[in-house]
Amino acid sequence: MLDSVLGKLARQHDPNVLIGFETADDAGVYQLTPELALVQTVDFFTPIVDDPFSFGQIAATNALSDIYAMGGRPMNALALVCFPESGDVAVLEAMLAGGLSKMAEANCTIIGGHSIRDDEIKLGYAVTGTVHPQRVLANSGARAGDRLIFTKAIGTGVISTAIKRGQADPAWVREAVQSMTTLNRAAAEVVSQGFEVHGMTDVTGFGLIGHAREMAMASGVSLRIRASLVPLLDGALECVRTGFIPGGLLANRKFAESCVGYADDVPEDIRTLLYDPQTAGGLLIAVAPAEAARLLSELRSSGSSAADIGEVVPKQKPLIAVSI
Repeated sequence: MLDSVLGKLARQHDPNVLIGFETADDAGVYQLTPELALVQTVDFFTPIVDDPFSFGQIAATNALSDIYAMGGRPMNALALVCFPESGDVAVLEAMLAGGLSKMAEANCTIIGGHSIRDDEIKLGYAVTGTVHPQRVLANSGARAGDRLIFTKAIGTGVISTAIKRGQADPAWVREAVQSMTTLNRAAAEVVSQGFEVHGMTDVTGFGLIGHAREMAMASGVSLRIRASLVPLLDGALECVRTGFIPGGLLANRKFAESCVGYADDVPEDIRTLLYDPQTAGGLLIAVAPAEAARLLSELRSSGSSAADIGEVVPKQKPLIAVSI
């Protein structure tokens, strides 16, 4: 909705804007000097787990992810809080403490924020980072021939829905929370170690297909994804089969599926999960084929569950082809 509205408005011309909203990238990039640019992002949402400390950690991890996805280093953050006037202050304190723990892990300083009274709890952060203008990793750089490497398992959306309905297996919750509170810092640091990475984005609310679509369109290429190689969280398939489908997944699928072609043997439950909205999801990386194996090895050594899930090809129809 925001994209459709912004697209109708007159756009400001500022030569210092290196990345704006035109390519639906993860964050904006604004050049200050020939060697320094700011990376800026904002993200907030309602609780997706019951524990307030974990929710705070997830909110911070999710907001920080956009900075890492651009090749940047987080520097400072502002907290955004919506909280009921009659709410338990201890809950608010636990949420903010959880967020602070992840910001501290990222060496990102919280320097302020803003709060309003709201019957529905919401928490998030506006994060500012830095990056060298020549080292920005946008979603528009993918090249035909690149391999697609993805660094986390998917399924947080359907598992969060199961949590809300009180039917999530505790083991599923533990693994999902572990994923959503794992910073993309280590993966981003590996990427920055001289690999020939052409494009990168983090997979969050639009799901794997939604963010892959953005990368393909911004880069003027098409993508081929092997569904059987996409890592899945434990319980994700069970949630789909039981019907724990979040509204965001249905919206993602309605919006993006028209540009997707499936091989006949791709199961329906797998097709569904490819649109699952992720929170603090993994990085989708387009890397030169000669370096894909080494990058994959280094990512796994850093603790990531990274997988090579496909390739970039010259632009053709369908925009995204999914095989088993």
